[in-house]
Amino acid sequence: MQPKRRWMRSSSDLCPALFFFLSLKYKRQTGSSFEPLSDTAHASPTRPRAEIMAVWRKLWCRNLLAVPLLVYVLLHTMDVHARPANMSASKDKSPPGKDENEILPPDHLNGVKMEMDGHLNKDFHQEVFLGKEMEEFDEDSEPRRNRKKLIDIFTKVDFNKDRSVSAKEMQRWIMEKTEEHFQEAMVENKNSFRAVDPDGDGHVTWDEYRIKFLASKGFNEKEIAEKIKNNEDLKLDEETQEVLESLKDRWFQADNPPADQLLNEQEFLSFLHPEHSRGMLKYMVKEIVRDLDQDGDKKLTLSEFISLPVGTVENQQAQDIDDDWVRERKKEFEEVIDSDRDGIVTMEELEEYMDPMNEHNALNEAKQMIAVADENQNHNLELDEILKYSEYFTGSKLMDYARNVHEEF
Repeated sequence: MQPKRRWMRSSSDLCPALFFFLSLKYKRQTGSSFEPLSDTAHASPTRPRAEIMAVWRKLWCRNLLAVPLLVYVLLHTMDVHARPANMSASKDKSPPGKDENEILPPDHLNGVKMEMDGHLNKDFHQEVFLGKEMEEFDEDSEPRRNRKKLIDIFTKVDFNKDRSVSAKEMQRWIMEKTEEHFQEAMVENKNSFRAVDPDGDGHVTWDEYRIKFLASKGFNEKEIAEKIKNNEDLKLDEETQEVLESLKDRWFQADNPPADQLLNEQEFLSFLHPEHSRGMLKYMVKEIVRDLDQDGDKKLTLSEFISLPVGTVENQQAQDIDDDWVRERKKEFEEVIDSDRDGIVTMEELEEYMDPMNEHNALNEAKQMIAVADENQNHNLELDEILKYSEYFTGSKLMDYARNVHEEF
C-alpha cells in the first residue's frame, strides 16, 4: 500500500475570503461598509468598537454553518493547484499529453501475465478471453446486451459446435486473442515511429527520440535540439533524468546485433512492447528479477516473490488487501511459475511464464479458466456456466440472466 499524499496549505489563504464573507453580511444588515481594525487603529466616533464587536459576534453565531461550508468550498476549489509537500517548485508537471503517450513505452502490456514492475496482471483472464472487445464489457454496459455479446463469444470459442468448450478450444481462442493484441500494438507502433522519425529515413537515433520525449514533457524542442547538438548540459530535473537513463538502457537493448545505435520500425516495436521480442522479453525479466531479488543470486524464492511493496498498512481493510495480495502471488509462484516445483524461480522459468505466445502456457491458462467455472466437473465449459461466472471472464455480472440461457441459445 502506498502512503497517503499530504497536501500543504496555509490558513492565511482563507482569511481574506472569510473577512470578505462577513463584511458582506455586515453591509447587508447595517447598510454601511465595514473596515478592518488593525492593531494600532482606533474605532471612529460613528462606529464604536463595542458596536463592531457585537456585530462580529452576531454574524459569527448566525453563520456557524455557513463559514465551515465556505472553508470547505475554498479548500476544494483551491486544491486544484495545490502542490505535494515533496514536489520541487522549479517545474510544474502537466498531465501526460497525446504525444507523450505515443512515444513512451506503455505501463501495461495487454495479454502478458505480469506487469513490468513485477505485479501480477489482474486483467489477464479478461484480456485473453475478450481481446479487443474487453472495453465493451464495462460495468455501465446494459447487462442484457453484455449477455448477448458473451453468448456470441461462446459460439466462436466452441469451434466444433457441440455446445461446450474444451481446454483445446479455449487454448486456440487464447492464442487468437493474444495475436489480436499483437496486431493492435503493431498498428499503434507505426504511428509512434512516424512521430519520432521526422526525416522519414526509416531509422531513429537516440538523440532524435530524446528530443521528442523531452518536447512531450514540456521542454522547448528547438532549444533541446540545439543543446544536444552542441553537447551542452540540458539541466533536467532529477525525475526526468532518471526516466531518460532507464529509457536509454532499454533503447540500446532493443538495438539488434550488429548494434548501430539506430532503431528501425521493428526494433522500435520491441522498445515499446518487449513482449514482441525474445531478446527484450529477457531484458524485461532481468529487470523484474533485479527489483525483487534480495540476495543477489539472480533467482527468486517464494519469500522474495511475495514481499510486500513499500508502504504502511493503515487499517484493517488495507491489511486484508495485503493478505489477498500475498495469497495470490504465493499461489501463482507455487502452481504456475515454478514449473519444476523446487521452490526457486529462475530467469528461464519466469521468461517462459511471461511469454504471451507460449502455447503450453496458453493450454495451462485454458485449463485454469475452465476449472473456475466447471461446476459439473466434466472439464468443459457449458454456456450456463460461463454466464454464471461472467464476472471472472468479462468483469460484468450477468447472474440475473443465466437462467434464461436455454431460451436464448
